[in-house]
Amino acid sequence: MSNAFDTKKIHAGYVSEKHNYSATVPIYQNVAFNLHDTARTEKILAGKIPDSYTYSRVANPTVDVFEKRINELDGGVGAVAVASGMAAITAAILNVAEGGGRIIAPLDIYGAALDEFRTLFPKFGIETDFVDNINDFETIEKLIKSDTKAIYAESVSNPITNVADVSGLASLAHSHNIPLVIDNTFPTPYLFNPIKYGADVVVYSSTKGINGHGNAVSGVIVDGGHFNWGQKKFPQFLEKEITLEQPGRKDTSFAGVFGKTAFIQRLRVKYLRLMGAVLSPFSAYLELLGLETISERINKEVNTSLKIAHFLEKNEHVEMVFNSGLLNTSQKELVEKYFPKGIGTIFSFQLKGTSKNVAKLLDNVKVFSYLPNVGDNRSLIVNPSEVTHREVPKDELIKENVTDNLIRLSIGLEDASDLISDLDQAIKIAFKE
Repeated sequence: MSNAFDTKKIHAGYVSEKHNYSATVPIYQNVAFNLHDTARTEKILAGKIPDSYTYSRVANPTVDVFEKRINELDGGVGAVAVASGMAAITAAILNVAEGGGRIIAPLDIYGAALDEFRTLFPKFGIETDFVDNINDFETIEKLIKSDTKAIYAESVSNPITNVADVSGLASLAHSHNIPLVIDNTFPTPYLFNPIKYGADVVVYSSTKGINGHGNAVSGVIVDGGHFNWGQKKFPQFLEKEITLEQPGRKDTSFAGVFGKTAFIQRLRVKYLRLMGAVLSPFSAYLELLGLETISERINKEVNTSLKIAHFLEKNEHVEMVFNSGLLNTSQKELVEKYFPKGIGTIFSFQLKGTSKNVAKLLDNVKVFSYLPNVGDNRSLIVNPSEVTHREVPKDELIKENVTDNLIRLSIGLEDASDLISDLDQAIKIAFKE
């Protein structure tokens, strides 16, 4: 198989001979698989028959191809697909910090993720030390304690597009024997591969740019495979595991049995299998269809995003455009280092007016769709402070530039001039006396 992205996005993880020579990935829309006989069953449960299936809550052939394809595109050692992006974040963090500990994360993350880190994870004994700037290594290092289990960040933040210095964060994390977890939803594997720069775990809301069509909710966790989970700080990987017991096997821990794939194997067995946030086969099929055109879609959307950002920069009613891809911020070097093809298709801008002007603008767009998703092939618009980030206290929103006059755009595949005209007419109406 070629190492080229555009070849792998169509062929990786699929062998047609194993699926009755079907040219496209079949949808295995079934719950269970015939075990055939007791001898075969014993071999399956002992892991002696590769790519065997028993029950779709644990593994399914259609979902399996999607997982393998994402893993190939990201350069990992294994991936697990789940029912949503939030399920991916939840499973990844619980698998890292099970039993309690601390996570370091920036405040400018997706609103639902911030809510989870702040209000839900503490109920599981997991506390979060928040930082204003994820690239402030000095502050982060001071926060690292004996019970710190990981550093978490978004490669490109939602909605201000701040870029994380992934290689710097990885070096800092590894110097303290903790992993780096990166949410890479906005760039997708096409624009950025965090694992190449030292990230240990990558999570996605594949609902977004990976799928690109707004028709299936899903998430993925990818294991980079180079972090040592066999250390006392992570006792869950050293515990005896009943599902791994076999005659003659002395070490039945995930670290002992799976080595560099311990993280993703444990996540599948303990969190996918037992908590059950399973991706349906049909949703996996839709994700695979979306992946086949990801390069073409995102290339056009990134180019259109920059055209729109330049238009907004010159508009008399726009206060500020938050798009790191414009290379007009202090993050220019990071963007050039990590994102030569662009930071993605999502960015934000502030109006010079108030929330009333924002409401008028939102009520008068005709091509843009007013809804909270991103990464669709349709262009989307939303006011984050009232919709996607409403769980965040107002004072923190303002601190992170998520004000009442901030508008987030997700650029799709429509004609750039039509999108610009749509924004232009809506802005004029918004400020009409």
